Amino acid sequence: MTAQSGPPPIQTRALTKVYGEITAVDALDLEVRPGEIFGLLGQNGAGKTTTILMLLGLTEPTAGEARVLGMDPAFDALAVKSRVGYLPDSVGFYGDLTGRENLRYTARLNGLRGAAAEAQLSEVAVAVGLEDRFDTLAETYSRGMLQRLGIADALVKSPDILILDEPTTAIDPIGVVDILHLLRRLVDERGVTILLCSHLLAQVQSVCDRVGIFAAGRLIGLGTMAELAGSFGQDRSEVEVRFEGQTDSDRITAALSAIANVERVEPHPETDGTWTLVVSPASADRSVREAVLAAAASQQLGLTAIRSVNSSLEDIYRTALHAEGLAA
Repeated sequence: MTAQSGPPPIQTRALTKVYGEITAVDALDLEVRPGEIFGLLGQNGAGKTTTILMLLGLTEPTAGEARVLGMDPAFDALAVKSRVGYLPDSVGFYGDLTGRENLRYTARLNGLRGAAAEAQLSEVAVAVGLEDRFDTLAETYSRGMLQRLGIADALVKSPDILILDEPTTAIDPIGVVDILHLLRRLVDERGVTILLCSHLLAQVQSVCDRVGIFAAGRLIGLGTMAELAGSFGQDRSEVEVRFEGQTDSDRITAALSAIANVERVEPHPETDGTWTLVVSPASADRSVREAVLAAAASQQLGLTAIRSVNSSLEDIYRTALHAEGLAA
């Protein structure tokens, strides 16, 4: 499968959902591009799951509209579900059935039977790395394996879009890395578009092409990490350098401060020989690192290490919430 052409896989315009006096989703304008992993980042209760339910046609919007592969899920719910794989935040399987038997049940619900269905089941088991445990009971699976089975379950019908609601909650760190690598592989090899909803900032930052920051039902930030950093005053990066055999810290500070786009130079108080350069804008990071190498060579500063430390999504997220008065 390759990335689909035509209308955006997911698009909303002023999408709104009100429950009584509570506005769960407030005039959401969103567009997810073909073949990308889009992260919808927000705390629990921000409105992420309600958005998913509207995209799947499981609840109707109070106002506004949504389009999934050009279709209105409020009126074409079955057609949307046939082309969208969904992994809820709490995935459940029959423990007394094997992984294969659980997925065979899903295949039959989607009208897939016979040899073609069995071939598809084996293919998705390989895709998620469960082929060695596919014929053992689901009750013996770890949480990470169940999440893999959940992704396989969503892939049975060869969807164009995967919607994942908190796919890495309660999984051990190694399992999380495996699942994030799996998602990237699905995009690269199958051209699937993925909407990943999560409150786990580090995981969103590590795998998503673009991020939407969601708070109190509103989208308060949208873009790549670099774009979000620019939008919320974090358009800077840090370059960490280490020197050995130098006792003249003033000489090093002067040499580093003279480099273009270096806002300030901060020696590490507890680490002898290490400095942090604050670079602005962040796009100047590479040129600053090249200038550091040149200065260290020409002035014999004894450079032994250099690395970039970019703004984290946590910094950006916190700044975005403060900017909207939502930090509490």
